[in-house]
This record gives sequence, C-alpha cells and structure tokens, in this order.
Amino acid sequence: MKMNIDRTVFAFAGAMTITSLLLSYFVHPAWLLLAAFVGLNMFQAAFTGFCPLAILLKKMGFMPGEAFK
Repeated sequence: MKMNIDRTVFAFAGAMTITSLLLSYFVHPAWLLLAAFVGLNMFQAAFTGFCPLAILLKKMGFMPGEAFK
C-alpha cells in the first residue's frame, strides 16, 4: 500500500501525539504542549485546508490524497 499525503499526515500526527504523551510521562509534563499543538493544527487544517506538513510532502513528491490537494 502506497502512502499518500493524507495517510502520511495522519500517521505523523499520531506518532507526534504518542511521542508527546510518552515524553510527558517519563520526562516532564510540559511535553503535553506538543500534543496540544498537534491537535490544534489538525483542527485548523480541517477547516482551512492549510497544513504545513502536507505542503512539504507535496514538494517531496508524495501522492496527493483527498484532504490535501
């Protein structure tokens, strides 16, 4: 299965959220700010269609999906 931009963005957001939760548990609770940032970015991207990671992935040649064209 080939990863398109949408799937890659979702996978990256999930990985960053899990990383943030692990770092907040093992290092310092302030790492929860990373999870908040990821969540807020996903929320605004749902309404505006603007996602910096999607733009970067498109320039890198990833196949576009339905959400970020």
